[in-house]
Amino acid sequence: MAIDELLSRQMPHNLEAEQAVLGAMLIDADCIKDVMDKLQPDDFYIQQNREIFETVYTMFSYSKPIDGVTVADEMQKNGVYQEDVTRSYLAQLIEMTPTSANVMEYVAIIRDKALLRSLAKAAGEISKMVQEGLGEAGAILEAAEQRVYSIRRGRSSQELIPISQMIKPYLDRLNELAAGKTDLPGLSSGFSHVDYKIHGLNKSDLILLAARPGVGKSSFALNMALNVAKQTEKTVAVFSLEMSREQLLSRLMASEGLIDLSTLATGRLSNDDWAKLTHAARVLRRTDIRIDDNPMLTVADMNAKCRRLDHLGLVVIDYLQLMSSSGGRSYAGENRQQAVSDISRMLKIMAKELNVPVVCLSQLSRANEKRDNKRPMLSDLRDSGAIEQDADIVLFLYREDYYNEETDKKNIAECIVAKNRHGETGKVALRWMPQYTTFSTVEMRFDDE
Repeated sequence: MAIDELLSRQMPHNLEAEQAVLGAMLIDADCIKDVMDKLQPDDFYIQQNREIFETVYTMFSYSKPIDGVTVADEMQKNGVYQEDVTRSYLAQLIEMTPTSANVMEYVAIIRDKALLRSLAKAAGEISKMVQEGLGEAGAILEAAEQRVYSIRRGRSSQELIPISQMIKPYLDRLNELAAGKTDLPGLSSGFSHVDYKIHGLNKSDLILLAARPGVGKSSFALNMALNVAKQTEKTVAVFSLEMSREQLLSRLMASEGLIDLSTLATGRLSNDDWAKLTHAARVLRRTDIRIDDNPMLTVADMNAKCRRLDHLGLVVIDYLQLMSSSGGRSYAGENRQQAVSDISRMLKIMAKELNVPVVCLSQLSRANEKRDNKRPMLSDLRDSGAIEQDADIVLFLYREDYYNEETDKKNIAECIVAKNRHGETGKVALRWMPQYTTFSTVEMRFDDE
């Protein structure tokens, strides 16, 4: 290959498409909102085009009028204006674009070229890691998957995002909330008073659900998973390291059909039970709940599986203390605390990377049983205080009848919001129906203590 040809090699891009999109936005403000939904400044290869688009992007976020003159003035204020170049180039863009009719076709071309550039960059980084031996094969594979997944999700895990690019999506989200009939920013858990406390199940949140064995944390998590799957068209991934997929399905059937779980275990169903079971099966078929009951899964395994799911809405993991760390390392004795710390941190990273809420179940230590007041506290989290640090929300389940059979609060549970990065803490009353392994909201709320 000739030296001149080598020196002139460029990454994939289409200059005419970039100019056509910019020209269309300058002559037709109505098409700007459609373009903004599809493109980011980094999708433009030519720096001058990128600076113009970024200026328009910012102006659009603040609802400023957009045309050749206003954009030139704004670029001058931002220090990206070149005397005798910028104004003439803007005029050229307007002159060469007679209509905005085909703007979205040009947008598709720009997106395609930007994707190819991202793939080329990722391939180079992966090749470099392999050639330089930066880590074991499993770690390199995980890094490679992460880079390709980031491209698929339309963002780069290696780049800093200017706050100017974050303002428009933020304002759009506020407008959606203001225009809607609900003030719930996240997915509904199915328990209205719990949603009121935590503002729903929000994207990128790590939600820790902890209780003593037998209180009902698995049932509560499945109730939330089933509700999200029913109310949305999103996929819900359930990783169970304790129960088999058949056990989980039985619980989902019992919960949805209000069928006694012991009846399902024996198969002695009445005609009424069969009718309820048929209805429950019909409802569950319409959901997209995926179950993995492999007890040897690591966080990296779960992350990789979730990356391959389209329209993922929620991840449920049952439960933290049964997990092994990435790479299958096992810790014993005093090192178990470090293992749980590593796992909880990786779970938070996974929630941010997947941009979905992750509900992880956790056991509690026996420390609360030594107190007169048995209600769990953050210090009761088993194995590590890092769990408390990494989690955005910590929920405890508590039942008085678990410790005192003579109590008048039979089958009444408390969902204790012990930590909440989005708002207040406190307690919510729930009704526990053990025969159906399901919870429901009780029309009363506890005051904060």
